[in-house]
Parts: sequence; structure tokens; C-alpha cells
Amino acid sequence: MFQDTLIVGAGVSGLCCAGELVRAGRKVVVLERARGIGGRCATRTIQGQAVDFGPMFLHGSGPAFMAALAGLPGDPPLVHWPRKVEGNGPPCQPGALDPSVGRVAYARGLKSFPRHLAQGLEIRLATTVTSLQVVDDGFKVTTAEGAPLRCRDLVLALALEESRQLLATLPASPEVAGIQALLGLFASMPCLTLIAGYPLDGPAPSWELLYPAESEVMQLIAQDSTKRDAPRFRTFVAQARPAWSRRHLETDAEQWAGAMLQEMEALLGPWALQPLWTHAHRWRHARVDAASELTRPVQITFPGGQRLGLAGDVFSRGGGVQAAWLSGSRLAERLMTKECP
Repeated sequence: MFQDTLIVGAGVSGLCCAGELVRAGRKVVVLERARGIGGRCATRTIQGQAVDFGPMFLHGSGPAFMAALAGLPGDPPLVHWPRKVEGNGPPCQPGALDPSVGRVAYARGLKSFPRHLAQGLEIRLATTVTSLQVVDDGFKVTTAEGAPLRCRDLVLALALEESRQLLATLPASPEVAGIQALLGLFASMPCLTLIAGYPLDGPAPSWELLYPAESEVMQLIAQDSTKRDAPRFRTFVAQARPAWSRRHLETDAEQWAGAMLQEMEALLGPWALQPLWTHAHRWRHARVDAASELTRPVQITFPGGQRLGLAGDVFSRGGGVQAAWLSGSRLAERLMTKECP
């Protein structure tokens, strides 16, 4: 079936773009290769308890974005989390803890936000896009799971490396070469993440978020259970620094998770070496470098009038989920503008 717009990627940028286009009357389908939505804005239920293992909180200063964060029915925001921060290490996003910047978390997990954005959208999960083709009336999108899909406009809301891989399936053209050259200037940073659960009657640090300055391993450790209404465990989420993550990215998860647990012991005390359970997650494309930012989403128009747009946190200033949301919103505005071939 022919669609007005196909969006590849059900992270925050893709969902925001899709929602605005649908509200404008467009027929939109979102394709997502994973079994769930949200991308890096991720929450997992482990041992019956929600745990955020991507961003630890959402932050921003734009009125529209902050209003969107506050508008989730049934899950009011935990404003200003984290309230207790220790350590002098740098946060993942510069300025995230600035007093002028709003911070939000949710008792049900940060995935509440993309779930809210996804309401009313047609999303096809577990759908892997394998190639793209420019055709007379738009694009043909081939997936590994079924018949090709057709659309007039196409949006790639993916990690930089994933977008470049799909763009490489298009025939060579000045338009494709230009966007590939632009994306080649940037790269995503990996992040190895360890979640560890402990008994509630065990040690309770005074902080909610720790940025250890001297550790070569750890970027941050979050006491995630402080966000939950009735936690069953005291849960900590440890995220490794980009350089350390890159060195260990292809090693066995048990090996790097063990090294991170030992670092937690060094930072927190011997009790940290004896969790009730652990879970390791490998983010290959966690975020882009703070210095790698464009001011707006990218859209290219082919000679036949076909339009292809790219959205994501690299396509707006400030980084993080706010940048992803803004890029999706701004790209939707551009796609709703009639352009002549």
C-alpha cells in the first residue's frame, strides 16, 4: 500500500515526526526493527521492577519540549530528578545539570515518553529495512520480513551509522553522495551499561546520581530505584565512559560486566561486588559527541521531487532527547511544506 510517508526508526525523533505529520492529515507508517519503541530512551522491567538503562533523566530548556514531558496522562513527571548529585565528573550532556535546565524522570520509566508519542500511530515492529530505491512516484522500501513498501516521502530516524548503511543501498547520485559526506563527519559513541540489583536493607548511598571524576571506567552510576514508587530492589545503573566502552565493545559481556562490577566495588564499597542479580547491555550507538551537532534536520530532494529526510539528536543543538524531539518536529514542518520538483 502506498503511504504519504514512511519513517524508519521508532525512537523519539521518528515518533515525534510521525505524530506531527499524522495530526496534519498525512498517512504515515513507522518501521522499527526492534520489538519495542523508544530507541535509546529505554526502560526494562527486571525482576518485576522498572529500570532505565539509556538516559537516566530527560532534560531541556525549550518550552514546547518541557510541555510535552509534562503532558503524560497517568504518569506525572518527577521534576528535578536527580536532586542529589555527587562527583565532579562530566555529565554525558554538557549543561544537563545547569539550574536553568529542567530535569524530568518518571516512576514508570523514561519509556513512558516515547509510549505517549506513539499513541495513535501505525508502527510495525520487528521490521528490518534492508534497502531503498528511488522510483517515479517516491521510494520503494524493501524489508526482510515482507513485500516492499511504497511512499512519497521517506524519513530515516536512525543512528548515524545505520542511516549511512541504508543510504549506501541507493544508486549513486550527487544527492546521496552529499549526504553521505556530511554524515561521514560524525560518529556515534558506544556505552557499555551494567544494571545491578541489591536488597533494600543493604547500603543506601546518599546520592541519586554519581559522576566519578577519577574513574577511567565509569561515566556515571545512578541509583535508579529512587525513581520508583515501591521498589523491590535497590537498583544501580552503571554506564562506562566512551573510550573504555570502545575498547571493550567486542569482548564477551561477562568479562566487561565483571570489570564494571569491580569498579563499582572500588567506588562504592565491598558490598557492591555482591548483587542479587545483574544485567548487561551493549549500546553501540549511545549518543553523538557534544561537538558533533548540526543546527537542523537534513532533507534532500531528488530530481523527480522525491524527498528524503534525516532526523535524530545530531540534527539539533544541545544533544540528548530534546535534540531528537526537536529534529523530528522541525523535519515534519519541512515535509508539510509543498515543494516543487
